[in-house]
Amino acid sequence: MKRFVAFCVRMLGSILIPALLLLFPVPSKAQLVVDCTGATPGAFPLISSAISSSGLGTAIFVVAGPCNEDLQIFGATDLFIGTYTEQPNVALNGRISIADSHGVYFHGLNISSSSGSGITASSTRAIILDTCTSNNNAGFGLTLSGASEALIISPASFDGNASGGLNLSESSTVEMTSWGGQAIDISNNRGPGVYASFGSFNTYGHTNILNNSAGQGSLSGYGIDLRGGSRAQLGAITAPNVISGNQSGGISLQETAELSLWNGGSQSYVQNNGPVGISVGFGSQVTLFNDVEVSGHTGPALDLYANSQGYLFGANYLHNNGTSTDPRSAAIRVDGNSQVFLRGGTVSQNYGPAILALVNSSADLTGVSFAANTGGIISCDTSAYMVSDLIVGPLPSSGVLCRTPHNLGNRVFNKLAPVAPDWSALKALQAKYTKMATRK
Repeated sequence: MKRFVAFCVRMLGSILIPALLLLFPVPSKAQLVVDCTGATPGAFPLISSAISSSGLGTAIFVVAGPCNEDLQIFGATDLFIGTYTEQPNVALNGRISIADSHGVYFHGLNISSSSGSGITASSTRAIILDTCTSNNNAGFGLTLSGASEALIISPASFDGNASGGLNLSESSTVEMTSWGGQAIDISNNRGPGVYASFGSFNTYGHTNILNNSAGQGSLSGYGIDLRGGSRAQLGAITAPNVISGNQSGGISLQETAELSLWNGGSQSYVQNNGPVGISVGFGSQVTLFNDVEVSGHTGPALDLYANSQGYLFGANYLHNNGTSTDPRSAAIRVDGNSQVFLRGGTVSQNYGPAILALVNSSADLTGVSFAANTGGIISCDTSAYMVSDLIVGPLPSSGVLCRTPHNLGNRVFNKLAPVAPDWSALKALQAKYTKMATRK
């Protein structure tokens, strides 16, 4: 369990917003105007032309489009590219490529590329996407590598992309926020909604990850696909997070990946994602802190395998998962030297037992409400064990078929749920942009 505590501490330390934005002054020097239709006298005809004429702290305002071009940004510092606040978004039919830069702020752009990912960044810190979309691209909506960092402010979408929504690698990080109540949407991609390999993904609501399907090659159809030591937080602060309708499953963790879903005033829903709600394998960990609902899957709500762990604390609700035709059907399946810890919550109306423990695995549970699971409360093979507050009796009256190795269980854990980040610096930055970009 020390690994769970260490995970929570690391996640608390990963909030990047204040540190990044303190180093990101609002552009205050040159202000350049672009009109891609050519209707504004004296304006640049292309965004790329304005970028070539920009310097430290330049603001580039795009007043009309569409703009049919690729943008190359290299070695920029404190660059703003976007629209005035009172005008609608402008379409950019092309790619944005950013490298070795710091502090690039985009506002009001609808990006779509027929030849690759909509936005690609390498070795770049403090990218901000404010009220932008990156949809219907030939690659991903957003690809980050080389320890790049992006902050996304709603409304935003990464939909209909040929390879997936977000692709994070090489210690890159995405943070999402929607304090205005509007959603961030990562849906209908032909690949995972979010793919991370040694990356980090954090959202604080309201984020929808819906109806992503498997793509060519190894592109999975999970809502979130974390591999190679990746980390993620899904905090439901401003509004719910919803992960639903994804073809391969809701969330997949492999190769020592770690995920925390937590309640900051609202709920997270993982529902109707085909074969599995949350799949956790190969030394990975998942933590559910309060008010996470996992339901409507043909397989388990939570599938732990290959030396992996799950910790469920508080009023989580796992229901209506599994199918009568699957002999391994259960709400929580624990397999291959894995462990599940449950402290409170409800597990009900699932096909099979609430918990199925197999091959040297264990379940440690107390304070859980079980009801109307067709296979009873817990079923174990001869190598698996439970430690619980259950009163064990003969089946079917007790619904318990599992050995208890001792009466020393139900370890006490402290609740170390993450907390909401400090958004004051980001809000101040957005307010300064709004003042600058409001034409009088």
